Amino acid sequence: MTVIDVNEDNFAAEVLDRSSELPVVVDFWAPWCGPCRQLGPALEKAANARQGKVVLAKIDTDENPRISQLFDIQGIPAVKAFKNGSVVAEFVGAKPSAEVERFFDGLVPSESKTLLEAGDEQSLRKALELDPKNGDAAFALAQLLYRSGDPDAALKLVTNFPGNFRADGLAARIELEDGEPPDAVSDAFGALDNGELEGGLDELLALLASKDETAERVRRVIVAILDELGVQHPLARETRRKLAAALY
Repeated sequence: MTVIDVNEDNFAAEVLDRSSELPVVVDFWAPWCGPCRQLGPALEKAANARQGKVVLAKIDTDENPRISQLFDIQGIPAVKAFKNGSVVAEFVGAKPSAEVERFFDGLVPSESKTLLEAGDEQSLRKALELDPKNGDAAFALAQLLYRSGDPDAALKLVTNFPGNFRADGLAARIELEDGEPPDAVSDAFGALDNGELEGGLDELLALLASKDETAERVRRVIVAILDELGVQHPLARETRRKLAAALY
């Protein structure tokens, strides 16, 4: 069973002892707690997605005060993950589903995560079957299709993930390359593909001056590159400054 209720009588056996076999995530909650009710479904979904690899144990803090005191529960919902009888990860408060998934991934990667890390076309398609809203899998598969010479199939995949900057950037690039793109666009992408990141970005930034549909697509491509570089990358910081100056 993936989700179980525990109490002071069976906590040692169901949580501490069992955690020597597989991770046990404990949800400290109470019926009156609104954030607890908000968090609960996300925890259960994450646990069920890892059936047989992790256990979610739920304990009512009102009915089991000694356990709450033992683990110094100051506020609920509080979530603690146990391995070999010890707490190895924890958080307090209601978290978005994506953060809950990342928490569980740190203990036991989901099948979708494992397939994404495999990275081949078959695995990525399976990952999307399991989770059609997985923007990272859609982007990775679209990249494979784009590079193999099927931009139409790639575009179809990434147009449904506007919240994923890299997917949106790939969609914008495919749209820019459709038909006969301007030489300046082709030159910029050529530089990027040859590893000339700074030069390619500068060429893209120059295209923003047109303030038209092309410029908007170029902006999306730049944002995708910045997302991939990360906020601490020196080139990303400098390009972000240039981007702001060009836009505003």
